[in-house]
Amino acid sequence: MSALLESLAAGFDGDATRRALLDEVLRDGLPARAEAWKYTSLRALERRHFGAAQAVAVDPALLADIPAPRLVFVNGRLDATLSDLSGLPVGADVQPLSRLLGGNDARAVNFLARRYARPDEPFARLNAALAREGAVVRVDAGVDVQAPLHLVSVGAPQDGDAAWHLRHFIELREGARLSLVEHERAAGEHAHLGNVLLHAHVAKTARLAHVRLQDAAPRATLFARTDAVLAREATYARTDLELGAALARHELNARLEGDGAALQADGVLLADGRRHVDTRLGIDHIARDTRCGLTWRGLAGQRGRAVFHGGITIHAGADGTEADLSNKNLLLSADAEIDTQPVLVIHADEVKAAHGATVGQLDPTALFYLRSRGLPEPQARALLTGAFCREVVGGIADAATRALCDAALDRALARLGA
Repeated sequence: MSALLESLAAGFDGDATRRALLDEVLRDGLPARAEAWKYTSLRALERRHFGAAQAVAVDPALLADIPAPRLVFVNGRLDATLSDLSGLPVGADVQPLSRLLGGNDARAVNFLARRYARPDEPFARLNAALAREGAVVRVDAGVDVQAPLHLVSVGAPQDGDAAWHLRHFIELREGARLSLVEHERAAGEHAHLGNVLLHAHVAKTARLAHVRLQDAAPRATLFARTDAVLAREATYARTDLELGAALARHELNARLEGDGAALQADGVLLADGRRHVDTRLGIDHIARDTRCGLTWRGLAGQRGRAVFHGGITIHAGADGTEADLSNKNLLLSADAEIDTQPVLVIHADEVKAAHGATVGQLDPTALFYLRSRGLPEPQARALLTGAFCREVVGGIADAATRALCDAALDRALARLGA
């Protein structure tokens, strides 16, 4: 057994069902030659040891730019003093998972029954066995939650490297509306491991706007997965900014199960220094007249590596589907690397589908034009690189959230010298 799995298993605290799930992962181990992990090696990680997360105090000033309502988790533990759920309307219920696990209503946590059996999804399986904290959000039919709900995960220094597992569940009933913002932040230097799994159920005609701003500590490791299910005429719009951590991997899986369901999922991947950032999309069109638009931008500089897999499957019977994937990438140094895999599988007739991926460098003609207008080369490069990403951030509807993302993106681009 690897040191990683042995150390994670040492922190087990659950019932016999969860123990059985953990034993399955320990038996299978981490994937070595799985196609899904072809470009992301776990060999160095599996030799590391992570202890239990400790309660750590965090300066409230770190969250000064994140308004209520918000739930805050520090090293995977709920921080009630930093959390503030004021302003939620009647019909919007937000609870910490730990509180529901301590109650008597098994139905409130029935989403925990979902199982992950494939050996190539080890961190989802570990999360199913080990997660005991997170956010459970339920919005009643027709309720419009106008103020964005913020779920904040803060990594803070403690004695030794720690690991935590968060499990979020978001349920929007018919006609409900919610804006959700996930934050990954650092309260200092650390090399912890975070493992986050989020379920999103978007019912008929409901609308979920979701922003995920990943700005973890430079030496952190982060595995995240989002599983979304869309019912008839449901809408899910999300934006991901992958800006932090030493090793970051996010899997977005969406099933468009109702006629007329629509998904817009855009993102920016930024790999600087020796960072490795990996994003995998798996979009399944099940019903008729569904739509997805996927616009992703990748940047890699210094010795960074960005990996992108964009998979779209249009199943039999999903006639009328419209699907479009665009993944454009910029290499900003000779030692950087970008791997992109657009995949489109069609089993239906009468569909409109397109996908494309490019990897290139800054346009020398545009760079020359800006320099001829008096801009120094560093400033000209920064202007072009920033414009390359702004299309994604510009799609965020909430102005305050967009400003947060713009500021984080500016800081990240500065690290690239862009």
